[in-house]
Amino acid sequence: MKLHNLLPAVGSNKKNKRIGRGPGSGYGGTSTRGHKGAKSRSGYKRKIGFEGGQMPLQRRVPKFGFNNINRVEYKAVNLDAIEALAEAKGLSKITVDDMRAAGLVSKKALVKILGNGAVTRAIEVEAHGFSKKAEEAITAAGGTVTKK
Repeated sequence: MKLHNLLPAVGSNKKNKRIGRGPGSGYGGTSTRGHKGAKSRSGYKRKIGFEGGQMPLQRRVPKFGFNNINRVEYKAVNLDAIEALAEAKGLSKITVDDMRAAGLVSKKALVKILGNGAVTRAIEVEAHGFSKKAEEAITAAGGTVTKK
């Protein structure tokens, strides 16, 4: 092994383009930016949704309605799902954590119990919200309702 045989490890040094260092470098003049246009200018940043001057999609599509920023979104769970969960696990009290463990709701979802289905046993149910029909069905079966 001699000094003239030594080579750097493969991929260890990348040949950088030395841009804007005169015509002799091959990268002078426009410095690989081409001629004119927004991309050739200093300080250029691509605007999100910019379509080269064409009317952007976000401005072309019609807009209507109202989106309330304070809306509280609940994940609906029906009484038949609660009944099935209580039967399968043998639970007398069902909390939001039990529903998450069973895969009925996601980690951060707020839960509202709806009245589709029937409850045949006395169950304590804890959730963020209840419909009137669900609340009546649970209490009629001898259970209790707890709002979190």
